[in-house]
Amino acid sequence: MHPSARLQTSMELCELLEAGLVDRTRPPADRLCSLFFKQRRFIGSKDRADIHERVYRILRHRARLLWWLRDAGVKPPPPRVPDQWTESPALGPLSRGRLLVLAELALGEHVSAKDIAGFCDSHPHAPQKLSREESALVDRLVGQDLDSSKLPEAALLELPDWLLPELQQKFGDRLNDEARAMRKSAAVHLRVNPLKADRHQAIAMLRSVGIAATPTAFSPYGLEVRGRPPLMALEAYKEGVIEIQDEGSQLIALLTDARPGMRVVDFCAGAGGKTLLLAATMQNKGRLIACDVSEGRLEAGVKRLRRAGVHNVERRALSNARDQWVKRHKGGFDRVLVDAPCSGCGTWRRNPDAKWRSRPEELEDLCGLQKDILESAARLVTPGGRLIYATCSLLPRENEQIVEAFLATDPNFTLRPLADIWSESLSSLGAPACPSDTSFMALSPAQHGTDGFFCAILEKTMPVVG
Repeated sequence: MHPSARLQTSMELCELLEAGLVDRTRPPADRLCSLFFKQRRFIGSKDRADIHERVYRILRHRARLLWWLRDAGVKPPPPRVPDQWTESPALGPLSRGRLLVLAELALGEHVSAKDIAGFCDSHPHAPQKLSREESALVDRLVGQDLDSSKLPEAALLELPDWLLPELQQKFGDRLNDEARAMRKSAAVHLRVNPLKADRHQAIAMLRSVGIAATPTAFSPYGLEVRGRPPLMALEAYKEGVIEIQDEGSQLIALLTDARPGMRVVDFCAGAGGKTLLLAATMQNKGRLIACDVSEGRLEAGVKRLRRAGVHNVERRALSNARDQWVKRHKGGFDRVLVDAPCSGCGTWRRNPDAKWRSRPEELEDLCGLQKDILESAARLVTPGGRLIYATCSLLPRENEQIVEAFLATDPNFTLRPLADIWSESLSSLGAPACPSDTSFMALSPAQHGTDGFFCAILEKTMPVVG
């Protein structure tokens, strides 16, 4: 593909992604990109990688690019999207996707005004020739600093205006470092399946096909690989030796401390990433129930379970958090993991579009749902058992405040210090020192190199005898 054709395709995809930030019926960026390229199989792998990298870079730079466009006197119009949203939209001068790509070329990729004009030469499959207004815009943007101190703080940090005060309160002086870390692409983390191999064996398998992998900092089963190798095409993946899973997610499953013979519930299991590790730490012995309100997500995890050699998992689709199944199994489980639906702001490195799709009213609804799910799931815990509450959020109102409110209304549970659980469940596996000196586990990209994760372990008190 000619560089000009890649640029035009980037503009088309960017236009579609911008529409997805407004129209919530459209898929998120990762799914939309997958569908877009699936319908354009003529685009080669190297070209796809170049286009994908550029549009994701635009998503990571989006607030700053839009500020610079407005500062230059240009207000990007709404995206122009056809009814069939995977079709290529018609992009005229000053269209939104086109403007964002031009701004990225000038500010992010430091391409000269002459070269930008050269890419837009109206040849077949190339962008239209720059209009007079676009030429003037490019001249104004070239040589400017994308991270200029002129930018307001929210735009400079690439954060939604409405979340900035809460994140400032959360991180204080560390907010700049955390925001910069969230603007970067996340490293690729793998988890070794202890049912099939140990970490040394997995590293050797990857090395044999030219992939360098190193142990992660905290998880005894974690690996980090360089670049973006085609992991799902590897025999190690097909045979269930490795899974793609962020290190923070691995730690939540390990802190659940599910042991052989226990009765365990993964209450919001989704496609089963944490379920797989719970089954492995249980050595396939005991009863493990994977619950979710989406039967489709549960079914999507079946292949993963088989590939991993897991056979002690039962799947249970729930109508809602207070499904009658919960009432019928009151007090029947030793461990109940609640990986609650949340804003997902801890995963913004991987899903940069998510920050711009989020809305304040949705967060309020999520906090109510988290409270309801935790209260309902707590009924499943047997005396002496544990309730593990987790999110992939950085926000206290989805994390500490949910747990504190729950403990204030249910005297049957107490908060277990993280260091104690870490010592019991991870130290024996060779994990290093506990990453937190508080009662909660709160991981962040800048401090720990993981996605943002939260975890609290609550233990149900034993009844007093006599």
